[in-house]
Amino acid sequence: MSATVAVTESKGAPFALREVELPDLAPDEVRVRVAASGICHTDLICRDQWYPVPLPQVLGHEGAGTVEAVGPAVTKVAPGDRVGMTFDSCGRCATCQQGRPAYCHAFFEHNFASKRFFGQSSFATHSVARERNVVRLDACIPLEVAAPFGCGIQTGAGAVLNSLRVPAGSSLAVFGSGTVGLSAVLAGVVAGCTTIVAVDVLPRRLATARELGATHAVDAHETDAVEEVRRLTGGGADFSLETTGNARVLRQCVDCLAPTGTAGVIGAPAFGTEVSLDVNTILTGGRAVRGIVEGDSVPDVFLPRLVKLWEQGRFPVDRLMTFYDFDDIEQAARDAEAGQTIKAVLRMA
Repeated sequence: MSATVAVTESKGAPFALREVELPDLAPDEVRVRVAASGICHTDLICRDQWYPVPLPQVLGHEGAGTVEAVGPAVTKVAPGDRVGMTFDSCGRCATCQQGRPAYCHAFFEHNFASKRFFGQSSFATHSVARERNVVRLDACIPLEVAAPFGCGIQTGAGAVLNSLRVPAGSSLAVFGSGTVGLSAVLAGVVAGCTTIVAVDVLPRRLATARELGATHAVDAHETDAVEEVRRLTGGGADFSLETTGNARVLRQCVDCLAPTGTAGVIGAPAFGTEVSLDVNTILTGGRAVRGIVEGDSVPDVFLPRLVKLWEQGRFPVDRLMTFYDFDDIEQAARDAEAGQTIKAVLRMA
């Protein structure tokens, strides 16, 4: 069957709509009629070759839709099921076997170097995924709202709830108030943080962070972010998150920590980016720095939990979303890059 897809032909090229023929399904594959797909920062940096994915490519990795067909080995979903698509993993390596698929030994091969981006290539009217990277969705949530849960939302929320396991009563500083950062702010509220500091350079996004539960907002253009976080947290944050992909901000993320605090690194810079840290800041304070991929999510478990929080009104991530028709994908990408929207979501139908 045919599908309309948005192709990235070369480095930095605009998204171009094309008609393609979908292949027959392998035994473990699922064909999804895509209803919506979020545009993620990772899609754009792969288009621009910060990550060296093969081009031409159909990007998109926050898709949601309805199952149309399944391969003969698929048992988890059936035609007619509503599903979200998420990252892919091998399911066989040591970390996958330990229930940590975000750190799959073959993560890059399955998500960046394969013929289907993140095992889905969801900038398309129809997508082929694997049984392993689709998640059944409850009927309570619209597909266009559910789509971005597959990457950016689960990454930010999972960083707080899964990776750092932030306890009630602790302090959290979130550097960057995009989809990932604001999802982390919302998760900090769910976790019971008593101090949540949002740091950004866009006043409108800082205002949104306050509306969603941040107790303080710091404009890094107007003040020294490290000193202000230390002041607001009474000596340093227990936890911090770097969501911007900026090495200078990562240094701030570490320097604002209290002794024994932990900085989580989420933002993705270009390959080869290095950061300078003061060794004694880490050593003598017992501070830690750890990388976080996909919020340490086990999607079949974690995404339904986030959907339940959304249904209860405790995780209102739909407030971050702006919706675009599929053929307006280039405008949506420009708006996302310019900070005009927080989470751009494409509607395919």
